[in-house]
Amino acid sequence: MRFRNLAGFGVALLVGAFCGSLIGPRPALAVAREIIELQRDVTTLLQGQKDMGTQITQDHTVMRTLIEQSNDTVGKLNGTMSSLQKSVQDVQANSGARLDTMSTQVQGLSDNLEEIKSRLGKLNQQLVDVQNTIQSLDAKISGGGAAPAGNVPPTTPGGPSATQPTGAAAASGPAPSADTLYSNGLRDITSGKYDLARSEFEDYLKYYGDTDLASNAQFYLGEIAYSQRQYSQAVAEYDKVLTNYPKSFKLAPARLKKGMALIELGQKTSGVKELREVVKRYPGTEEERRARAKLKELGVAASAA
Repeated sequence: MRFRNLAGFGVALLVGAFCGSLIGPRPALAVAREIIELQRDVTTLLQGQKDMGTQITQDHTVMRTLIEQSNDTVGKLNGTMSSLQKSVQDVQANSGARLDTMSTQVQGLSDNLEEIKSRLGKLNQQLVDVQNTIQSLDAKISGGGAAPAGNVPPTTPGGPSATQPTGAAAASGPAPSADTLYSNGLRDITSGKYDLARSEFEDYLKYYGDTDLASNAQFYLGEIAYSQRQYSQAVAEYDKVLTNYPKSFKLAPARLKKGMALIELGQKTSGVKELREVVKRYPGTEEERRARAKLKELGVAASAA
């Protein structure tokens, strides 16, 4: 706009000078020179205006290119952020699955330890029984009488009911020993052979449902169903632990996993109730810590208001 004004002003001066030359007494040569200089100035101004317009057009093109490049860069960054977010979610999901597997393996090791302790206790009791029998025989021999062979109690480890079933089960053939079934079940569940482990634990409960480790076998049936995302079946199996084995040391993990299975089924209210029961009944345990963490993740308080 300024250049246009200057051009207009130049034209006005040219016209004025021309008119002055017609009116005034100035020499014609001087007037012609001024007119030529004015024309040159006007031409320079017009060329400058044209160059400025060209420069503005070029600058506009460059700015538009930069903006388009910036938009492309932002789009790429958004895509990268989406990929990173998905990767983080995948890592979190995989970590959760690995934690569940590790938890099952740790519980299996804990059960192995309990089983060993139980066996040691039985062996110790058998040793005491053998010692008592020997002392009784020594006393009879010292008193001059020999003990009848039929009066010596059997000392087979675990007794007859610990190695084979009785009744109808015995009539149909001997079953694997309790130790074999239980150990094989633990081995297969920790190695991910869930169908085989389920069959072994079901056989254990069928033949040895009144032993100390029966509640553990029942709990692992729930763990197998949970690992296979059969959450309704898992809830039913965990309920059997809570109902049929009130003195089991698997009560806390059974209630915890029942709550988590209910949440997976979309039954949030019932699941939260079970997790709060874990916090209330088993303070200071690993199950309480996991229940609190899950409740926090769900955005609810650890205890009912």
